[in-house]
Amino acid sequence: MGIIIWLIVGGVVGWLASIIMRRDAQQGIILNIVVGIVGAAIAGFLGGGSINQAITVGTFLWSLLGAVVLLAIVNLFTRKSVR
Repeated sequence: MGIIIWLIVGGVVGWLASIIMRRDAQQGIILNIVVGIVGAAIAGFLGGGSINQAITVGTFLWSLLGAVVLLAIVNLFTRKSVR
């Protein structure tokens, strides 16, 4: 059951992060899910809480922040600037 929640929350977080970073037209659903899950892992590493413990507003926002940071790093390598 945990993997299904990872996929759903990862997809929503990745989709919102791609809208914030203006990359939504370039990404598909699979990449949105990957960005969301990796963003949640980054957030857990930074100490913001993990969606493994519980899905709260705080862990969701930390996961979103981690996904935005991930997309900003990707933008640095692909476009040479952060929007």
